[in-house]
Amino acid sequence: MLKKILRILLGFLFILSGFVKTVDLVGFSFKLEEYFEPPVFNIPFMIDLALPLAIFVVGLELLLGLMLLLKIKLKNTILALIALCIFFGFLTFYSAFYNVVTDCGCFGDAIKFTPWQSFWKDMILLFLLIFVYILYSRSAENFKSEKSLIKLFLVFIFVTIMTIISYYGIFHEPLIDFRDYKIGTNLNEENKKILADPSEYKTFYMMTNKKTKEELVVNQDDYVNDEKYWKEGSDWEIVEGKNESKLTKQGYKSEIGKFRIEDENGMDATEQILKAPKAVLIFSYKPDEADAEIIAKAEAKMKENKGAILMGISTKPKTFKTISNAKMDGTAMKTIARSNPFILILKNGIIVQKLSAKDYIK
Repeated sequence: MLKKILRILLGFLFILSGFVKTVDLVGFSFKLEEYFEPPVFNIPFMIDLALPLAIFVVGLELLLGLMLLLKIKLKNTILALIALCIFFGFLTFYSAFYNVVTDCGCFGDAIKFTPWQSFWKDMILLFLLIFVYILYSRSAENFKSEKSLIKLFLVFIFVTIMTIISYYGIFHEPLIDFRDYKIGTNLNEENKKILADPSEYKTFYMMTNKKTKEELVVNQDDYVNDEKYWKEGSDWEIVEGKNESKLTKQGYKSEIGKFRIEDENGMDATEQILKAPKAVLIFSYKPDEADAEIIAKAEAKMKENKGAILMGISTKPKTFKTISNAKMDGTAMKTIARSNPFILILKNGIIVQKLSAKDYIK
């Protein structure tokens, strides 16, 4: 009974994990890109393969989770899941130990984990999978599963539904939006919450004693309050290049704090946009890869919104030809929507519409 309960629970867990990533495969591919970039594994040729790899990994996770749930090829399924957990365990440990990728994307944007939480989650899953394998290994009969047309039918239906959901997320926008920029979100209210409960950081200095060679870490307050560290003739000195800024109090967390737009002259246009009765914005986080024809048609349709602020926002100047250009951080744009380009419509700072530019011009 125990082995059956654990098998079903683990099956549902892997399906849930795969599902939230299936909804937003493009977002998961962005997370994989972080692993391929120079600060982490430095394999830039893999960046272009991030989306196909995301599709493969998530598809494998979903299929194995379903096979575990339905007890299909049980022995090979459990062994494959153990291998998958070891692989992700390595990635999450690397992220946590070197503090290079702050969110593994294990459950997409639905559930956020710190790197160490992600690692221990993988270790718990690994332990449970090994435990289930041992329980089933007590008898060869335990691994046998009856062939069933119902199981095959369920697999077919499951694969079909997941394919439709992933297709829509890749070529349009995710069917379920787990991000902070959901339709209906009031950006002005979110900014008020951030200001009312800010995160706090402190600088930590690596100090070394010139006489004893002793090393210690001192936070900025202790450094200022204790003159032995800084008075003239002190034996202590700061080790250059080893100072760190650390989060000491987590405030209200929201990606909307990164919604900052600069106009063509480098002036902050954020407040103007958020206070406008209506603003129709087109974004392109990779302008060189965006379809110029779609951008041109989107600009033309945007002009039908008389009296609204019309603005094209990109990482590159002069991306848009017939409306005002502005700049925004590319990573921040990716957190709003996944399409390139995409349209965001605001009314008094409230998101009323968000869709790909391709769907906007239809």
